[in-house]
Amino acid sequence: MARKRKVLPLIENVVITGVAAEGKALARVSLNPDAPEDKIVVFIPFGAPGDVADIKLDKRRHSYAEGHIERLISPAECRVDPACSHFGVCGGCKWQHLPYNVQLEWKQRQVEDALTRIAKVELPAINPIIGSENIWAYRNKMEYTFSNKKWRTREELDSGIEFTDSPDALGFHIPGAFDKVLHINNCHLQHDLGNRIRNFIYDYAEAKGLDFYDLRANTGLLRTLMLRIASTGQVMVCITFGRADKDASEALMNAILEAFPEITSLVCVINTKLNDSIGDQKVIVYKGSDYIEEEMEGLKFRVNAKSFYQTNSHQAYVLYTEVRRMAGLDKEIDAEKPLIYDLYTGTGTIANFVARRAGKVVGIEYVEEAIADARLNAEVNGLDNTFFTAGDMKDVLTEDFIALHGTPSVMIIDPPRAGMHADVVEVIMKARPATIIYVSCNPATQARDLALLDAAYKVMEVQPVDMFPHTHHVENIVKLEVR
Repeated sequence: MARKRKVLPLIENVVITGVAAEGKALARVSLNPDAPEDKIVVFIPFGAPGDVADIKLDKRRHSYAEGHIERLISPAECRVDPACSHFGVCGGCKWQHLPYNVQLEWKQRQVEDALTRIAKVELPAINPIIGSENIWAYRNKMEYTFSNKKWRTREELDSGIEFTDSPDALGFHIPGAFDKVLHINNCHLQHDLGNRIRNFIYDYAEAKGLDFYDLRANTGLLRTLMLRIASTGQVMVCITFGRADKDASEALMNAILEAFPEITSLVCVINTKLNDSIGDQKVIVYKGSDYIEEEMEGLKFRVNAKSFYQTNSHQAYVLYTEVRRMAGLDKEIDAEKPLIYDLYTGTGTIANFVARRAGKVVGIEYVEEAIADARLNAEVNGLDNTFFTAGDMKDVLTEDFIALHGTPSVMIIDPPRAGMHADVVEVIMKARPATIIYVSCNPATQARDLALLDAAYKVMEVQPVDMFPHTHHVENIVKLEVR
């Protein structure tokens, strides 16, 4: 016999007081009328500090609960109308209802909270967060999914109406429903050219009867779409097809080129695997180049369909100039130029960016293809003082490696969200570079690593940088000096 699900209560007149690290709002409520002083935290999506609302609980745990706003009684003074018609359904941009200055305030608090609560190390005053100059149309890359199962909202399904529109969608995955895709009409995160290209492809596919991918059956012609629009104005369109169909695919590609002659790189992939990743797939150039270029201070960075590049081009430049400044490389150096290690170098963007102020830059990265891009970008820019190598960080960065290449005076670290392996921290401690610049997209794991480094290093400066307006994500740079 199926176990009956417990019906969770509706809590009335809840005052939302803050924002949590993962972007949800929070409130503290009592679920025990006999002990109103005993309160637990409730996490609430799309809430704003100052809201008064009736909250329906969706999940109950021992020390916290999750819920949603059933009725907004009194909206917070700081609330603004979201710009996007997809807000609240789409999985991204969850802070559009908060003014940008309020978003920055909570990102600043997120960094401060992580470093004080988790790291528990001596800290200087944390610098004010650097906001993004552009809060709309700031992304240089967007990825969309074709699906033959368009997401319908609960309100639409409960209305009882008969759907006469197409079941096909070109848009974003719905969180928690891998086979459903929210059809996107207008996304504000990329230049409007991206909207026009995406909508053209959708309308063409519908008019020609091209089949959209079935994410459960793994069948269908049209699978994914990637759009890159560089700060240089160069445009890449990459379509992934679920099967080879020369006539249909070529007709689509020709139609795209005719409608958008500004496209500089039109490429495609035929992916018959069960997952959408194209890292191991051949990229076919249909027209133009196999890459587009980003530019910073005259340096050119080639970006292909598989390349990683910071998705906010302008703010990436801000981030890198802050890294360079904190590393003491913001001015031309007349004395002996330093040896720099760049750990988790990716495609070598930071390494190549600082190379002109360095004696030598050694970049280490796990992904072979990324290292190939790093070497190519060094060659394109005439940089002959860089060395890039691929491998697992804890296996590459050994005492023998440091003995071979030299002890760095500056070590730049930009790990993935999970932070550094403990073995890597140990090798860094043994290498004892005079200065460490630690760049992180996850202040919580950064704080954990700072606690490990604290025995040998002191935090000298902390600089948060916002790369992704309308989301809870924040980058943070920490400068450490050897004790």
